[in-house]
Amino acid sequence: MEKRLRSSLQSSAHEFISLATKQSLKSSKSSLKTLIHSIRPSSPLCSTLPSTLSDSISASVQSFQNLLEPNSATNPGSPRTPPSKRPRRSSRRSEPDSRHELLSRLEILAHIALLCVSHPRKPFSPSDLLPGVQALHDNLIVFESETVLASAIEGLCEEWWKENLAGRETLISQSLPFLLSRSLTLKKKVDVHRVCVLREAFALFDFEDKSIEDLKLLLVRCVISPLYLKTEDGRRFLAFVFGLSDQLGKELLAMIRSQIPFGRKSMLEAYGDILFRAWKAAQGDSRSEIGNGFLQDLIEAAIHASSGAFASYIRRVLGAFINQRTTDGVEKMLYRLTEPVIFRSLQVANSNVRQNALHLLLDMFPLEDPDATKEEKDTLLDKQFFLLERLLTDDCPEVRIIAVEGSCRVLHLFWEVVPSPIITKIITKIFDDISHDVSNEVRLSTLNGIIYLLGNPHSHEILKVLLPRLRHLMLDKVLTVRVAAVDLLLHLKDVRNFQFNKVVELELLLSALARDQPPVAQKITKLLLPSYFPSKLPIEEACNRCITLVKRDPMAGARFCQFALLEGASKSHLTELVKVFLSFILSPDKLDANQIEGFLVATSYVCDNLACEPYYINALKELLDGEKMRGLLAVAPKGQAQSSLFNIVSTVCPDDVAGLLEECMGVVTSCSGLPEDVDRQSEMRSAHKLLLSLGGFDDMFEALTAFLHKTAYRCHVKFGADMPSHIVSYAKRKKSKSSGKFSIKSKIINRKQSFEDDYLVAVGVAWQVRDLLLHEDNRKAILKSQSLEMSFFSLKVISEVSIVHCGHCEYMDTSPVLAYIALALQMTVDNVGRSSIQNGDTKRKKNKIDSSTLLSENVLELTIEHVLNCLEKLFGASDIMKNHNVDSCKLQPTNRTNQNQNSTQRRRPSPTDACRPSNHGE
Repeated sequence: MEKRLRSSLQSSAHEFISLATKQSLKSSKSSLKTLIHSIRPSSPLCSTLPSTLSDSISASVQSFQNLLEPNSATNPGSPRTPPSKRPRRSSRRSEPDSRHELLSRLEILAHIALLCVSHPRKPFSPSDLLPGVQALHDNLIVFESETVLASAIEGLCEEWWKENLAGRETLISQSLPFLLSRSLTLKKKVDVHRVCVLREAFALFDFEDKSIEDLKLLLVRCVISPLYLKTEDGRRFLAFVFGLSDQLGKELLAMIRSQIPFGRKSMLEAYGDILFRAWKAAQGDSRSEIGNGFLQDLIEAAIHASSGAFASYIRRVLGAFINQRTTDGVEKMLYRLTEPVIFRSLQVANSNVRQNALHLLLDMFPLEDPDATKEEKDTLLDKQFFLLERLLTDDCPEVRIIAVEGSCRVLHLFWEVVPSPIITKIITKIFDDISHDVSNEVRLSTLNGIIYLLGNPHSHEILKVLLPRLRHLMLDKVLTVRVAAVDLLLHLKDVRNFQFNKVVELELLLSALARDQPPVAQKITKLLLPSYFPSKLPIEEACNRCITLVKRDPMAGARFCQFALLEGASKSHLTELVKVFLSFILSPDKLDANQIEGFLVATSYVCDNLACEPYYINALKELLDGEKMRGLLAVAPKGQAQSSLFNIVSTVCPDDVAGLLEECMGVVTSCSGLPEDVDRQSEMRSAHKLLLSLGGFDDMFEALTAFLHKTAYRCHVKFGADMPSHIVSYAKRKKSKSSGKFSIKSKIINRKQSFEDDYLVAVGVAWQVRDLLLHEDNRKAILKSQSLEMSFFSLKVISEVSIVHCGHCEYMDTSPVLAYIALALQMTVDNVGRSSIQNGDTKRKKNKIDSSTLLSENVLELTIEHVLNCLEKLFGASDIMKNHNVDSCKLQPTNRTNQNQNSTQRRRPSPTDACRPSNHGE
């Protein structure tokens, strides 16, 4: 193909164009470029090819227009003629083919014209090419829907402009709006770059003419286009557009003003950059419109904005000018626009105005007139410091916050030039007064400001003396303030010649580490880690330091070990630390109870942290053999030490734990007074966790159920409460089949004691049941237990007695009722889930529990009915005591109760109504 084209090119320009237009553009692009760029200036084609190309373009454009308007050639003034004969079907079918051929031909011709214009030696006369290029340009709107051809025409016009060829001003009226529209539609950076390159061409348009409105709308759209705002070329182009017309500049400013309340950070900063570039390049009225008009309005709006957020948006736009204040004329303009309004705004009664004005002053600090004398500048600077110091004690906390942080920022940036008396005055006021402010946020801003001020090394000398005055913030009542206080210490740790323990004593730090909330304790751990568990020292030395910490303050040492892994301690080093701790606990050296407890709690925390990887679990399991377990059990008889031991065993799961399980069961069953004892509650949860992890949960729940059953039976005997007969036989059957890893001696359950003692034990058991239901694994184990039914009905009887007789017995407690309702709720949720899974089955398999009324999906509804009926009996009995003459019919159950009693005939569990006191005694 290239040979044929080369041969035709040697023959004549007409033959070359005729053959080239029969090819597809995609296949012939490279060949055409090679052939045309090989034409020398001395070749005859330099004179014949441009004219032939222009004629071919004009003829093809005319043919395309005729195809679009077949009757356009007819004389509009001629008399009406009969309609022409309808074309044959074959002719109608050929019209699309002709259209496609013409478009392909025009694409080839436009590409050849582009190759002629971009020829490196410029052998072709632009005047000969211009008519054809002009024809393509003038019909660009006709080809707008043809993407390939339109892009080729636009590219040809763009190249003509860039080559600065004659007549280029005639090729922009269609091409520039097309390129601008395409950049907004396709949103490609390359199109924005091409628009920016051609920006000088926009100056040729008459923006006062009415026909320019469409182009003006496109230019205004560019102002809100994210692509134009975020690219360098887009910002440069928009800044240039401001100088095209005064009226257009006003419209652009109005559009920017309307976008400020909704702008994102990047968009607002882009607007500021565009405005600064436009102001810098503008002259005369255009510059005055931006400076004296738009910027003056922004400054006033930033001060009087109704919300702090809106004011910050405006200041972000102004930030472009503030950051360029060293540019000639900028600082003078800012002073001239700001000085008349800002100082009086700092002293008005409206706190929002004071707050906004202070923000603006701090952004522009120091506000000064570059043309003023030194004395005038010093006077103005003293005025600003005076107002800043005054606002430190403003009535509005928000203003004080800004003043504190702003003062520290000013000192950080201008410490070297601020007079020493002013520095001393401001710093002293912050440390002595503001750090004790009644506002939490103001105290927090004090710490944040001091952290920022530490960035200036010149401030260190005075801060060494003043920083200990902030130690009281370590004990602040607000968590965020305490966290910021530790952040300050962490910052000091990285500053040379500062020692954090001279700011806050170690004893105070250890006290906070032991007792404060996790965010504070973790940061203190990070602060102390290089001192008490350094990674750069040998492991033996690191472990000895950690032991020293635990012995000095056991609970602080334990919390230190809790967060050591999160702050970068090595897992292998922590495993070694556990080994050292265990040896130290079991060593003959005497430790007091608090130290033993601290070491066990610390070991528990470390084991929890290492439990995520099997390798470290196996290493810990090797450390906890049977002999060590018995030794640990001997030194941890009760309290948090025993609870921590339970946690260690449940996490590591060592092999020989029989004795520990018996001890754990003893903790669970000794539960009288549990609801009021927070420490024992923590110990109880650890025991539950241990029994669940070692497979002893069923035996534990069976033992707890036995306690509940015993108390329920005594309620039945003492108060006459109904107790289903099958529950007694069910309990006996379960007892005979019990075969757990260990057993609870019957004398513990059947020991003789008063009803009140048994009831208080049942209250502790009920608390445990309710607490167990809060955790998913425990809840699943309870719902699968064979003792579930007996425990539920036992709680039902105990709850009934607890409600009805609470007025006569002071020891009655709400725990059984809460456990009763919680268990019913979980059973209902579980049954609904199982019912939804089995919903497609026509016949369900029924086991012993499924066939009972216990697992009815209405168990929660019936439980609530039961509780309400018990309350009715309680208040009904009170009415009888107050009004002896009340008719007995008034004591009959309500309609709701009657409905529930009738439902008994349908074999649903309904509330009993026989909870009347009897004379049976205990």
